[in-house]
Amino acid sequence: MPLTLPDLPFPKNALAPYLSDRTLEFHHDKHHKAYVDNANKLLAGTELDKEDAETIIKKVAGDPSKAAIFNNVAQAWNHSFYWNCLKPKAGGRPTGQIAQKIDADFGSYEKFAEELKNAGITQFGSGWAWLVLKNGKLEITKTLNADTPIAHGINPLLTVDVWEHAYYLDYQNRRPDYLQAVIDNLINWDFVNSRL
Repeated sequence: MPLTLPDLPFPKNALAPYLSDRTLEFHHDKHHKAYVDNANKLLAGTELDKEDAETIIKKVAGDPSKAAIFNNVAQAWNHSFYWNCLKPKAGGRPTGQIAQKIDADFGSYEKFAEELKNAGITQFGSGWAWLVLKNGKLEITKTLNADTPIAHGINPLLTVDVWEHAYYLDYQNRRPDYLQAVIDNLINWDFVNSRL
């Protein structure tokens, strides 16, 4: 069962002015597609080629001989997850169960937003900022390169991609501005609630 490149859940111009159609064209059609294509080449003819992405990630995580498979499959999965975390005319204060959980576990939405932004800003080099559910409690975490919470048995609820290709065409070196724009305007709280 080869990995597939999912369609974006919105038109390429739907996240403007926060993320341009040019950014989404490169990010989805080039970067994400390359991870999917590379993963399928690496998996072809192996005992893993009939497994789904989450199963593959869990099976190969931490195995240096399978690092290329992990990197490409995890990046394909992370990107598919990221697209679902974004939505036009969204972001800002959540509603539903996640709003109550954020207040309970962070003390306030403002504290959550500050911690998520800070995780993205302080992720050295390439990686991801995450909201996860760990042992029944919400936490902010970050991962380097292709690493992903599912490789560690942790349930991700939300991610923001902080690889430069996610924002550089629109924000250049202003990663904090990109993170603020996503938090304020693009977080798909319906998806986050569905993961909770």
